[in-house]
Amino acid sequence: MEFWFEEEHKILRDSIHKFVANEITPHVEEWDELGLTPRSLVQQMGELGYLGLMYPEEYGGQGGDVFSAIILAEELGRSGSLGVANTVLVHAYMAVPIILRYGTEEQKHDYFEPAIKGQKIASLGITEPGAGSDVSLLKTVAHKDGDRWIINGTKIFITNGTQADFVVLAARTEPGQGSRGISVILVNRDAPGFSVSRKLQKVGNHASDTAELVFEDCAVPLDRLVGEEGKGFNQIMWELQLERLVVGAAATAAGEYALEMAIAYCQQRQQFGRPLAGFQALQHRIVDLATALEAGKQLVYGAAWKYKHDLYPVKEVSMAKLYCTNTAFMAADYALQLHGGYGYMMEYPIQRLWRDLRLWRIGGGTDEIMREIIAGQMQLVPKEQRR
Repeated sequence: MEFWFEEEHKILRDSIHKFVANEITPHVEEWDELGLTPRSLVQQMGELGYLGLMYPEEYGGQGGDVFSAIILAEELGRSGSLGVANTVLVHAYMAVPIILRYGTEEQKHDYFEPAIKGQKIASLGITEPGAGSDVSLLKTVAHKDGDRWIINGTKIFITNGTQADFVVLAARTEPGQGSRGISVILVNRDAPGFSVSRKLQKVGNHASDTAELVFEDCAVPLDRLVGEEGKGFNQIMWELQLERLVVGAAATAAGEYALEMAIAYCQQRQQFGRPLAGFQALQHRIVDLATALEAGKQLVYGAAWKYKHDLYPVKEVSMAKLYCTNTAFMAADYALQLHGGYGYMMEYPIQRLWRDLRLWRIGGGTDEIMREIIAGQMQLVPKEQRR
């Protein structure tokens, strides 16, 4: 651990760990039933600087590096609710980085700074009913009408969708141009023509609100365009690297937390005259999973180091996201198995991690898409033979 982290990282981890233990974990069941993470938590984390850990001080951030965000993701992953982790990470480390990197000074002042201070909540509007993994298929359109964008379309599976103050929206501004015709536009919650059509009911991640958003002749000022028109696809591909890093970090931590629950249970659960932890077959499987989780953690750290040094490690980030989310779910699944029938009961917290972790193999890029990206980076098919 010391190879990747400095003393200030350790101090930060201790601080976040205490915050999570006191302010999040005691409430995860309540927020699961509520169906969202309260705005007050986001505000509190903003005031403490946790939403701007890796961002410049001139914009209200803490001036840290990507490993600071990794630490936050890991500690949230150990909170007992990936729904809470999802709410916070999507807001602060998936939706708003595009504004910092590509936005105007006015946009940074009006959107980025209030977001990392916890004064506004952001959502990221990419996925549509007919376009998920293939972003180039987006059908939400935006055309210019005088000094406004007029937006029409639907977004689905949008995290923070029911309570977000604004949406970082991917829309098609140049019809017929495929991925080259997509732009990113900021849409306020009170924009005319914007509505939350329904809150979606999920298998897990209940503390993370998820919604379908509708844009019907939604009018937005032209100056809400982020970066260059038609460059949104590249902006989104850049954003996804940080997203997948923090997902891998949080998932691995949740997998470790699940395994720790299982170990504690096996040490006190007696069967056939001895604790479950005394059975060699169970010991070996636990050891294999602990080893795999540690390997995943190091994969995340290595990719984060390259990200920190602007090496744009698409292959390594994709490997980390794929490996960590799969390994974490396997750990949670076996942890539930070790609990026996109790693991399948709602009063045992292992069931929440098991339900929550299943989503993380889908969101931010499915297992299948990660493998496609890795294969492309490895150039398994010669460039001239690719479709």
